[in-house]
Amino acid sequence: MGSRETILQLLRGGNTVSGGELSRRLGLSRSAVWKAVDALRRGGYDIDAAPGRGYRLRAAPDALTEPEIRRFLGAVRVIGGAITCLGETGSTNADCKRMAAQGAPNGAVVVADAQSAGRGRMGRGFQSPKGKGIYLSALLCPELPPERLLPLTALAGESVCAAVERVCGARPGLKWPNDPVLNGKKVCGILTELSMEGESGRVAHVVIGIGVNVGQAPGDFSPDVAAMATSLSWELGEPVSRPQLAAAIIEELDKAYAALCAGDLSAYLDAARRDCVNIGRRVQLLSPDGRREEAEAVGLDGRFGLVVRGAGGAERVVRAGEVSVRGMYGYVE
Repeated sequence: MGSRETILQLLRGGNTVSGGELSRRLGLSRSAVWKAVDALRRGGYDIDAAPGRGYRLRAAPDALTEPEIRRFLGAVRVIGGAITCLGETGSTNADCKRMAAQGAPNGAVVVADAQSAGRGRMGRGFQSPKGKGIYLSALLCPELPPERLLPLTALAGESVCAAVERVCGARPGLKWPNDPVLNGKKVCGILTELSMEGESGRVAHVVIGIGVNVGQAPGDFSPDVAAMATSLSWELGEPVSRPQLAAAIIEELDKAYAALCAGDLSAYLDAARRDCVNIGRRVQLLSPDGRREEAEAVGLDGRFGLVVRGAGGAERVVRAGEVSVRGMYGYVE
């Protein structure tokens, strides 16, 4: 732990600590302590210096740094054991893939304050402005056959819904397969990418990418995105702590991954059936080749596939990789 992290740890909880005490604890000169405190201030930490008394932390920034995320992060089994925090990157999913090739551990997480090349499903871009959202990817190396991994996308969506409910007190709905929505608009995008070993057919790794709109106002979205997207703070009418929400997402992903490995997803399937906003509504099924089909969404099967009923009354199951789903008159409706 570096000097700045140690100072933060000592000042947490409103403690006032003298410069001499910090100097003794860290084994640094008073001048070095002052420089570390000054660096924290430049990083957004509001630290008082009272003559004769010492330093006191008044407020922490809404920063996606490892110290701020770990301040809220509880015990995890796999996901979140290693966390890399970046100011800006092209894509956290791409970062995780590179880390996998370099031998990164199962459960490694990359979090960025901004992305220049964020991506969503079907090759769409994902707008990732600086300081407004959470852009997070988790690297998984499951010892499971590919068919056992089909629910991962839905599990990621349910993890975000649970994390938002914990931190914000409001639970989003879930537009199938994995888009958390509030008031009919998207607040989060999720992209799951799987890599296979060519010769054995085994899963090499899976990357789950999550982008949450936290602090955007309507004007922060491009006109085409603004029609379907919103942010948590805009819908809730109050600010949302990004490091606290990032920590909750990591914890919920870790619990969902443990359930997947254990083979018991019944609680998640029940939650997905409750949260899915498409069930009972007419939807459009959009194929990658541009074809559109109208159907009624009637439920989810045991592997989180969407059960739809066509015009002739026949029912079938569609999977996330086969089609995209939209409402008849908007993103959800």
